Amino acid sequence: MSLEIVLVYQSLLGIYGDQGNAKVLLKRAQWRGIDATLTQVEPGDALPDSGDIFLLGGGEDGAQTSAVRLLKADGGLHRAVDRDAVVFAVCAGYQILGHSFGVGDADDLREGLGLLDVTTTRGPERAVGEILTHWNGHEGEQAWLTGFENHGGYTALGPQATPLATVEVGIGNGDGTEGAVQGKVLGTYPHGPVLARNPALADHLLEQALGHGLDPLERWEHDELRRQRLAAVRG
Repeated sequence: MSLEIVLVYQSLLGIYGDQGNAKVLLKRAQWRGIDATLTQVEPGDALPDSGDIFLLGGGEDGAQTSAVRLLKADGGLHRAVDRDAVVFAVCAGYQILGHSFGVGDADDLREGLGLLDVTTTRGPERAVGEILTHWNGHEGEQAWLTGFENHGGYTALGPQATPLATVEVGIGNGDGTEGAVQGKVLGTYPHGPVLARNPALADHLLEQALGHGLDPLERWEHDELRRQRLAAVRG
């Protein structure tokens, strides 16, 4: 059993520590005895056609535009989706997966990658602060997702995408929902990194890539981190 995790364009989409999501996936796979490797791809490098999970992070307006141009020219992310690989994108990475996204104070619309049926435009207020959401379709304490959001864009979902979660505290997409899911493509706004804060979500991505369920990991320090984060955002 092997797994390749691909971290995409950290020089463009890596300003909020979202590369930590790759480290979380790598360690949680390795702790289970899975032969997992991490491939880092920068502009000018070809995306591997062997990848199982592709990760995109946060970035500024100019970086988003550059990333879209490069990813369209490369074509590797579209091929990954076509062969049913997992794509997990955070904040700016989430926005560029959609049909279009706005940049700058004028909300100048740019064409996205079209891998998620979403569009993003500038919202009435910037979303900054802790966010707490309930993961749709899941139950129990692990269904609560925590993170830190920092974005000016509000995202509208089309019929082919479904919300990842429902917002309890924070803004998320701007309509009471957070994130989007379409097949094995997932987008979300929270940083943290979000998979360090929410190990059940990390395991969900691993299970999607592997095609089977995983036994839970007993890590008391992770449970304690979640307890503290949930308590902090709930006040």
